[in-house]
Amino acid sequence: MRKTRATTLAATAMAAALALAGCAKDSGTSGSSNNDNAAAGSCVTAQAPAATAASTTSSAAGAKVDASKLRVALAFDIGGRGDASFNDAAAAGVDKAKADMGVTDVRESTASPTEDEAAKEQRLTQLAADGYSPILAIGFAYATAVQAVAPKFPNTQFAIVDDDSVTAPNVTPLVFSEEQGSFLVGVAAVYKSKNCHVGFVGGVNTPLIQKFEAGFIAGAKAASNKVQITSDYLTPAGDNTGFQDPAKGNIKAAAEFSAGADVVYQAAGASGKGVFQAASAAKGLAIGVDSDQYHQATVAEYKDVIMTSMLKRVDVAVYDYLRALATNTLSSLPKRFDLSVDGVGYSTSGGQVDDIKPQLEGYKQAIISGAITVPSTPQK
Repeated sequence: MRKTRATTLAATAMAAALALAGCAKDSGTSGSSNNDNAAAGSCVTAQAPAATAASTTSSAAGAKVDASKLRVALAFDIGGRGDASFNDAAAAGVDKAKADMGVTDVRESTASPTEDEAAKEQRLTQLAADGYSPILAIGFAYATAVQAVAPKFPNTQFAIVDDDSVTAPNVTPLVFSEEQGSFLVGVAAVYKSKNCHVGFVGGVNTPLIQKFEAGFIAGAKAASNKVQITSDYLTPAGDNTGFQDPAKGNIKAAAEFSAGADVVYQAAGASGKGVFQAASAAKGLAIGVDSDQYHQATVAEYKDVIMTSMLKRVDVAVYDYLRALATNTLSSLPKRFDLSVDGVGYSTSGGQVDDIKPQLEGYKQAIISGAITVPSTPQK
């Protein structure tokens, strides 16, 4: 098991062009007090960028589409449907396509935590041989298998979530700016922290999960130049059991709460349930990931401690992909699902961040405009 602890982490650089000066700096200099929000705790040292009237977008806009001819296969990552996180988000996209576009033929298959590449290739091969198209590979762990299988079935459409390394003409990458959404919940964590100490628990120490950590750190440091941040991973790269071990998630999060953290963000798949358990026991707060976990049935007993969730809209990407495939408009899909297309974001369910929404929207707009660039690797 690999553990990284970060108690003093570098802040992300803020562009000088921000409408309101005083956003957090890389140095230890004090930011201006955020007096525009009465709910802000003493941890907040930087004034949030000004928010303008927010615009909304909808991936479902447009004429009704008939996708009933699509035979959709979902090759889930470990945890599968019911993980209350990443896989459930993908499933929600397909479920919406069933309701809106008439998709009826769907097959689901789930990876096991310890399976090898041969098993993944066999899964994809069997789905393609059975005539399913498109085949949605849910997770970067399928990259090697998609690379091997897709060329053998040139008339089968494949999509892979969280990987853009496969360049075959029949493969569509669905990738996200996880760091941008994580930045916003990092800001929220600081605003809600009473101890000025927040934490992060990642499932597996991979470059993808490091993007969540990087954004969270950057957002926390943007809001405060004195916040303490603790980061832990459940397993090292190559050991994917970190995404399906709630007990281990509980232990790691409990240690962070015991050390003084009072808000912990988890990017750990099904292991996140253990983080919520630890938050409840410590009378702290937690931040969910991928789906709006406040509404997830499998963690419903802990919803009161879920102050927000970083929304990684895998559901939107999957739905938009199926719609584009049915209308032969794949080229219209964004290269990356980011804040500008609502590909990532934050939830407001439960009302715990309603009072700081103007500040979060200000940071969101600054990221979209390019005034803030969020790092994708942790700045330590």
